[in-house]
Order: sequence, then C-alpha cells, then structure tokens
Amino acid sequence: MRRVVITGMGIYSCIGQNLAQVKDALYAGKSGIVFDQNRIDFGYRSAYTGMVDLPDLKSHLSRRQRISLGEEAAYAFVATQEALSNAKINQDYLDKHEVGIIYGNDSTANSTVESVDKIREKNDTTLVGSGAIFKAMNSTVTMNLSTIFKLKGVNFTISAACASGSHSIGMGFQLIKSGLQDCVITGGAQEINTIAMSSFDGLGVFATGSSDDPTKVSRPFDSARNGLVPSGGAATLILESYESAMKRGAPILAEVIGYGFSSNGDHISTPNEEGPTRAMQKALNYAEIKAADIDYVNAHATSTPVGDANEAKAIYNVFGGSNPPVSSTKSMTGHECWMAGASEVVYSILMMRHSFVAPNINLENPDEDSKKLNLVSETLNKKIDVFLSNSFGFGGTNSALIVKKP
Repeated sequence: MRRVVITGMGIYSCIGQNLAQVKDALYAGKSGIVFDQNRIDFGYRSAYTGMVDLPDLKSHLSRRQRISLGEEAAYAFVATQEALSNAKINQDYLDKHEVGIIYGNDSTANSTVESVDKIREKNDTTLVGSGAIFKAMNSTVTMNLSTIFKLKGVNFTISAACASGSHSIGMGFQLIKSGLQDCVITGGAQEINTIAMSSFDGLGVFATGSSDDPTKVSRPFDSARNGLVPSGGAATLILESYESAMKRGAPILAEVIGYGFSSNGDHISTPNEEGPTRAMQKALNYAEIKAADIDYVNAHATSTPVGDANEAKAIYNVFGGSNPPVSSTKSMTGHECWMAGASEVVYSILMMRHSFVAPNINLENPDEDSKKLNLVSETLNKKIDVFLSNSFGFGGTNSALIVKKP
C-alpha cells in the first residue's frame, strides 16, 4: 500500500481568493460573512451569507469552454489552476501522464433553473443553448475540468451533501493507495446564488435575527447560535503517490494517512453522536495512530444548536482523554456546503505549515457539551504535526480525514 501526499492546493473562498489571502485571514480571524439584501427581496428569512465574486475567465478560457461552465465549475477552475501551479504540474505533464479527477458537488440549481425558465419563456428547447446540459448536470465540475485540462485518468463526481469534498479526498486517497492511480485532482465546489440556497432557508436552518455586524452571526459551539450561514466557492487538492512526487521533484505539502466514514442510519437532516464518533475512530484506526497523536481537530460545527452539540459529544468521546485544540473555521467562512470538506483540509494544512490554530471566532459562551472541549477562541501559535478534519452531511453521511506534516 503506497503513501499518499498532497503536492498542490488551490482555494477560492469568501475569506480569500488564493492561498496567501486565505492564510492571512485565518490567522487574523477575519470573517467573510456579509448581509445580502437580495436574499430578503427574494423571500429569504435570513440575509447572511459568505460571498465571493464570479471570476472573469475570458482571458483564460475560450467561449466554447466558458458556455459549459456554471457558477460552481467556474470557482473550481480557478482553484484548480492555483493547485496545479502550486504542485508544479503544467499542461505538458497532464498530456503525458494519467491524471484523474474526483470532485465533490451536490447541486447545480441556478444553471438548471435558468435553462428551464428559458424553455418556458420561448416554448422551444432548441433555444436553451448548447452549453446548458453541461452546466446543469451534477457532474458539471468533473466533466468540464477533465475536458479543459485534457485529463486521462479517473473521472467522476462525489455527491454526499456537506461531506462531498471530504469524501472526494478520501476516494482519491484510496485509488492512489491501491495503485490504481498516481495522481488525482480532488476537491469540492459550492454555488452561492439565491436559488441554490432557498430551500435550505425554507427549512429554517439558517441564522436569523438582526445584527449590526454580519461577521458575528456564525457562532459554532456558542450557546447563542441559532443557525448556519451559507457560503461557497471551491477548493482543490492535488493527491499523488509519494513515489510519483519524488520522481518529478514535486513539493510535498502534507501526507494523507487516515480516512474514516460512516452513516448515521437515523434522521435525514438531524445529525447524531454515534455516527461521527465511528467515522473519527475509523480514521484513527486506518492511520494506525492514537487519539493523543492528533494535534488539532477542525470541527464540522456549522453553528446549528443540535448539530454542534452532537459533534461536541462525539469529539469528546474520541478525544476526551487527550483534549487537543478544536475550532470550526465556519465561524469565519460560514458553511461552504459541498466545498467545505475540501476547503477545511486546505485551511488546516495552511495552519500546519505556518504553525498556528485559527480561532473559533464569536465564541463567547460555549454550551454545556462544548465546554468539555479545548475550544480555541483566539489565534493560537502552535506546532501542528497531525490534524483531523470532520465533515458531515444530510442523510447522515460522515467523513473524517487525518493529515500529517511530511
């Protein structure tokens, strides 16, 4: 079984549109949450969101390539460009080697609605445009990026709600570990538009109430939390076998050593304690390390009352004896949904490489379950050799990844 390393990363997030900006924001505890009046006008109960600009790709892609790209795929393209550059992989390398892609994505709401609206308006399906189908399919990210970068390896999409990005890394890890691939582009992407998030708002899971400061609304583990704040963008990680990375003299940023997963087998939207506990323990068992070897836990904690409480219990079940530092970067970014499992690994690697733990901002009064954890409310300068990152999603899907310093 081969070692699997991370040789490149890219990020397009509400706290920064590249690795350097994001690292600075994490260290400063800077939030990317804004108040969006368009959401109130649309019929939302909550106007808070993480926000990123849609990138202008005219100088990077042909018109033929751009008409197939929806919002989430555009974010993913930018993140992947940075990741490939970071990994020192150019098009010549992609042309000569079998590089694959597995990406997390679980909606293309805006592109689908736009296509249907156009057909209804014109009463003619031929007027929807040749790129519409490729923007609307759930595999839009992998089909577009594999074509743009002329990839020849594995090519499919992971749809696992808010654990999609994490599971994409886990599956890439397994394929390389088993010898089926040498290099896989992994990651997660999430659209931010009002259409994509409207049904979530209707469920009542978003933070509500008035606030003079939108950056105070996302409050993981705090007793005053009343819902999550949606967000999005994209994050890409280049996974590669250790042998492949060494052969081409690639930078080795980190090594993936554990992947754990589980299903709650319970309520479709309310998480429980037992499923996440099993996923974390399975990741530790896979990595053949002890809980005490983990230097930091990046919690899934989305800022919902029940979800945070159950995760706090699960983390305590596994790490109560060693009590590592814990924080949720969602306090700054909001919940990046399908992207989050990948972006939070990027955030954690940036912390590991620069020896700090990003704060769980807005943590003023932890609830009873959260008080048992070693929650970091202010930036902590600390060496991190090994971390665990949690990602959980609707339907009870759970993923835990363990990454170590090379």
